[in-house]
Amino acid sequence: MTRSSALTPSLTLATVQDRPAGAPRRASTGQILRAAEREFGRDGYKGASMSAIAAAAGLPKANIHYYFGTKEDLYRAVLENILDDWLADATVWINADASPRAALEGYVRAKIAFSRDRPDASRIFAHEVLQGAPNIQGYFDTALRRHVRTLEEVFTLWQRNGLMRPINGPHLMFCIWAMTQTYADMSAQVCGVLGKTVLAKQDYDDAATTIIGLVLNGIETT
Repeated sequence: MTRSSALTPSLTLATVQDRPAGAPRRASTGQILRAAEREFGRDGYKGASMSAIAAAAGLPKANIHYYFGTKEDLYRAVLENILDDWLADATVWINADASPRAALEGYVRAKIAFSRDRPDASRIFAHEVLQGAPNIQGYFDTALRRHVRTLEEVFTLWQRNGLMRPINGPHLMFCIWAMTQTYADMSAQVCGVLGKTVLAKQDYDDAATTIIGLVLNGIETT
């Protein structure tokens, strides 16, 4: 797999979405991304094949190549889609019009739900970062950095209004990401400690409640 310093493939998710609209394209790209997320999450980049992804999507292999080009292009599009969805959750919940309690509680629950419902997405991201983020370092340096700065501006406003203790915004986000994503990335460890083969809804609810308590105890002024 080619190691690049930025998420700038020859065919990105945005490129696919810019193609002339049509019902087959709209349906197919979503099917392909969902299937690819499962296959890359289960077998890794090297282990996943375009044939397996096509079979999982219920589409001819030629369709995969038409919409996304190569396997590397598709892998990058999957990464971009994961990151876009994560950033969208934060944008929805963490904004100046919300209270710190409502915002951070909602965001933590959204992140736990993501780990529960799309564990493969979190594992793909974790594997990519452990490899040095060759395909998404550029995304980190640009879009993600801007995103965290915007969140930090919200935290600063809350602090000025006496709603939040002084805290390092980026490190708060790192902590939330680490705590919530562990229930996908380290699910085998969590299951082993809890004596389960799979986590139940109550386990995710308990995780969210615990994390919310830790976060709010650390940031609330009263």
